[in-house]
Amino acid sequence: MKQLFSGSYNGSVRNHTALEPVVFFLTGIPGLEHVQHWISIPFCSMFVISLLGNCSLLYVIKTDTSLHQPMFFFLSMLASIDVVLSLTTMPKTLGIFWFNAGEIGLVGCLVQMFFLHTFSIMESAVLLAMSFDRYVAICHPLRYHSILTHSLVAKTGLVALMRAVALMLPLPLLLQRLSYCHSLTIAHCYCEHMAVVRL
Repeated sequence: MKQLFSGSYNGSVRNHTALEPVVFFLTGIPGLEHVQHWISIPFCSMFVISLLGNCSLLYVIKTDTSLHQPMFFFLSMLASIDVVLSLTTMPKTLGIFWFNAGEIGLVGCLVQMFFLHTFSIMESAVLLAMSFDRYVAICHPLRYHSILTHSLVAKTGLVALMRAVALMLPLPLLLQRLSYCHSLTIAHCYCEHMAVVRL
């Protein structure tokens, strides 16, 4: 919340403190505002292809019981993360490109930032787990199913999620308590962390 101070003098000074919600303005791609309608075509195409590809992968892994193995469970985690990351940034980006809808509230900005960073951290943890899966498959093929059980895969995914949330949860909580005194314009398509901190 942004605190505004206005004082008037009628023989004595009266302080009025009003609370207004902070609204940021996302500009899109700096310097390319005049061609953003054209830039939106490849962005939208990649967004749709990403959603279709990842959702198809999730559907195939869920329906085909022969794919219910650790490697494919990790692939489904990675596909889910990609879907969340796409949905975190692209709808707002396309809204800016198509409708010049660059306004985003403080809470929306912090939520977007939290999901973006949390799932990016989780993605790196899942990639690490996938490399461990390949190591076990190559170096210990006879013990593969006894080492990488379904329970261990689920626990690995849960630990990756908890680690990412624990690392990123303080960020929006601390940023929410700050006051924003400069221009509330962010020269990005999404709420970029350092741009918000500079404000």
